[in-house]
Amino acid sequence: MSNTIQIYILAIVSFLVGTSEYIISGILDSISESLGITIAAAGQFITIFSLVYAIFTPILMALTAGMDRRKVMIYSLGLFTLGNIFAFVLPGYELFIISRMIMALGAGMVVVTALTIAEKNASKGKQGSAIATVVMGFTASLIIGVPLGRMVSDVFGWKAVFAGISLLGLLAMVVISLTIPKTQGDKPVPLLQQLSLLKKPSVARGLAITFFWLGGYSVAYTYLSPYLLNISGVSDNLLSGVLLIFGIASLVGSKFGGFSTDRLGVRFTLISGMTLHIIMLVLLSLVTHSYVGVLIILVLWSFAAWSSGPTQQYHLATIVPESSGVLLGLNQSMMQLAMAAGAGIGGIFVEKVSLSSITWLGASGVAIAIVLATVASRSTSKKVGESNVVQNQDFKVSMRE
Repeated sequence: MSNTIQIYILAIVSFLVGTSEYIISGILDSISESLGITIAAAGQFITIFSLVYAIFTPILMALTAGMDRRKVMIYSLGLFTLGNIFAFVLPGYELFIISRMIMALGAGMVVVTALTIAEKNASKGKQGSAIATVVMGFTASLIIGVPLGRMVSDVFGWKAVFAGISLLGLLAMVVISLTIPKTQGDKPVPLLQQLSLLKKPSVARGLAITFFWLGGYSVAYTYLSPYLLNISGVSDNLLSGVLLIFGIASLVGSKFGGFSTDRLGVRFTLISGMTLHIIMLVLLSLVTHSYVGVLIILVLWSFAAWSSGPTQQYHLATIVPESSGVLLGLNQSMMQLAMAAGAGIGGIFVEKVSLSSITWLGASGVAIAIVLATVASRSTSKKVGESNVVQNQDFKVSMRE
C-alpha cells in the first residue's frame, strides 16, 4: 500500500479521536438534560478529558518510546475504543467521567503516535506535508465531526454518538493492523529533560501565549451550543448547520494563518488574529436574535481563532530550533491544559455569574495572550538588534586589523 494512503488512514483515525474530544461541546445541552446536571457540570467532561490527555500523554509516550509504533497505535486505539464503549453502556455522571478519562488516555497516544508514524513513513522530502495531513484530520473533526454528532444525537440520543465512535474505533484497529507497517520507535527523551526547557523565559512565555489564547477560546467554545440556543436565539433545528459553518471557518482560518505567517510574519499574524478574536467575542455578546448577524460573527470568530494555530506552532518551533520536536510536544500538552482550564473556569462563571459572561471572560484571556505576544516580539527584536550590533563591531575590528 502506498505511503499516501497510509497517511490518509492515519488522518482519518486522528479525525475520529478529535470528534470524540470535541463532540461534548456540540451536545452539552443534551447531556446535561439527560444526566440531570447543570450545563457547568457537563462542561467539566471536557476539563477532565483535557487534563488526563495533557498530563499522561507525555508520560505514556516516554514509557513506550522504544516499542513498535504500529503496536502502540493498536493498543492505544483499543483503550480509546473501550472508553467510548463504556460511555455508551454505563449509566450516570460518575461512570461517564471514568469513561472520558479512559478515552483521553488512549486518544493522546493515538494522536502523537499517528504523527510519529506519518513522519517516519512519509516519502523523503514530504514529511512536513504528511504531518500536516494528520493534523488536518484532527482539525476536520471540528468541521464534520461535531455537527454530525449533533445530528446523530438529535435523532438517536447523545449516547449513540459514542456507540458509533466505538464501532469505527474497532474498524480502525483492524485497518491499522493490515495497512500500517511495523515502525521502529525512538530513543526516549527523559521527561525531566523535556521539562528543563521551561526554565528558558522565551519558552515559558511562548507556551503561556498558547495557554491564554486557547484558554480564552475554550471558555466560550465549550459552552457554545447552550449559548447559541439560550443567549443568541439560534433555534435548535439550525444549530447543526451553524456548527458546520463554524468548523469550515476554522479550517479556512488555519490555512490563512500559515499563509500569512510566511508572507507577513509571526508578529502581525498572531496579534492581528487575536485582536479580531477579541472583537468577535465581544460582538457575540451584543448581537442576539439576528441569525445572519450571529452567523457572521461566528464565522469571523472561528477564522480569527484558528488563524493563530499554525503561527503559534511555527513561533514555538523557532524559539529553540534544536529542540523543536520536544517543544511542539510540550505545546500539545499546554493546548490540552488550556482547554481544561477554559472549560473549568467557564463552568464556574456559568454557574456563579451567567452564561452570557463567557464571551467577556474568553476575550480577557486572549487579551493576556496579546500582551505576551507583544512582549515576546519585542524581546526577539531586541536580540536581533543586539546580534547586529555585535556583528557590526566584529566587522569594524576586522577592518582595523
